[in-house]
Amino acid sequence: MNRCSKAIIYKDNLRYNLENIKKYVNKDTKVCVAVKADGYGTSGLLTAQISEELGFDYVAVACVDEGIELRNAGVKINILLLSLCTPEEFEDLINFNITPLVFTEEYIQALAETAKNIGLDYKFPVFLGIDTGMGRVGCYPDEAAKQAKLITDSGVLKLEGMITHFCVSDSLEEKNQQFTKEQYKKFCDAVDDVKAEGINPGICTCGASAGMLNNTDMYCDMVRPGIIAYGYYPDEVSEQYIKSKNKGFDIKPVMALVTKVVAIRHFPKGKTISYGRTYTCQEDTDIAVLPIGYADGLLRRYSPGLEVTINGKKYPVCGRICMDQCMVNIGKNNPDVKLWDEVIIFGPKESGALCTAEDLAKIGHTISYEVMTSLSKRIKREIR
Repeated sequence: MNRCSKAIIYKDNLRYNLENIKKYVNKDTKVCVAVKADGYGTSGLLTAQISEELGFDYVAVACVDEGIELRNAGVKINILLLSLCTPEEFEDLINFNITPLVFTEEYIQALAETAKNIGLDYKFPVFLGIDTGMGRVGCYPDEAAKQAKLITDSGVLKLEGMITHFCVSDSLEEKNQQFTKEQYKKFCDAVDDVKAEGINPGICTCGASAGMLNNTDMYCDMVRPGIIAYGYYPDEVSEQYIKSKNKGFDIKPVMALVTKVVAIRHFPKGKTISYGRTYTCQEDTDIAVLPIGYADGLLRRYSPGLEVTINGKKYPVCGRICMDQCMVNIGKNNPDVKLWDEVIIFGPKESGALCTAEDLAKIGHTISYEVMTSLSKRIKREIR
């Protein structure tokens, strides 16, 4: 673990975001906070604990082990498993009370068989996934009633809810907004088909962060905020857009990525820096070496373009980011940068950062989700 490179998690900002989510949704709307991927690289446990304190209904994970980690840490809130697992994991799924998503006959039957073998004295809850256009997991809408009947007929499983996922609700293009409306209609039709079989569909849920913010008429029973819990907006459903709609919502970035200057090198004009010799010093200058690179999650594609913050000023990363290190041009004889000074890669205002994860995402042609979740285990998380 690289001790001077770390991610600082601002607990008060996380709580602020979750409290604002609670204020934003209708009081009767349930909330499932996504804590998968260790809370988008921050702290899944901390997010789950605060979600539980605030009275939210669920948290969502992507694998069984994430759910087990939460249970072993004392988390009691309902846990929804958004991705599929294998039969080898079914017993843990049941024993640790993690609610799975199901949608195929084979999967439902295998899970039911495990539940029977365990000898449960209650019906194990599951959510039926509906693929309305994401093309990932879920049965087709016209198969929903059949799958719901398989669940209830198993005798050991209970249909706790129905779920779909909007694939372009974070886009403001008319064609994509129309596609989201079509997805919503398909989901509602699937719910109606299940009801027509005399089966209670349970908790129905469609929207994640973008849907929660921009599709308030499509809430159904529960929303599933993810990236907004950690302080960033989903793509085109931006801060500016939401404020332009007078929706009264505010969030703060939760994570800062920091390191330190571990060397200052003096280089003459014409000196080249890093692999590929892609950067040439245009004049005599000093280069600060930072002990952080793409193996830590500071992706190679962030350079050129990335500027780090040192003592309140921005400095550009020069040359290709290496696996374990990168170099920053600090100018000749700069009194504002000294050996061992803290360097802030990105973060909220209170960290002193002049760049956010969203800024890095634009440089890397990606999204803030990837910037945060790319941070490796070498980066220690420090909660403040």
